[in-house]
Amino acid sequence: MKVEILTPEKSVFDGEARLVSLPGSDGSLGILNNHAPLITTLKEGIVKIEGADGKVQEFGVKGGTVEVLNNRVIVLAE
Repeated sequence: MKVEILTPEKSVFDGEARLVSLPGSDGSLGILNNHAPLITTLKEGIVKIEGADGKVQEFGVKGGTVEVLNNRVIVLAE
């Protein structure tokens, strides 16, 4: 799936992923391919992105919003 992490200043990540883990306001979220459409807020924590090669990248966020739609994850992070 396509993943983008955007901040007010710049694009932090733009690429493909197998799994995205997010710190949702109501609990942790795990997003895989073909996930149901979703819009929710994020709390402070770590966004983890696992690529197809198994490598994991981590990004700290102070909050924000995530949208999941049609195998595309867009994180608007603070």
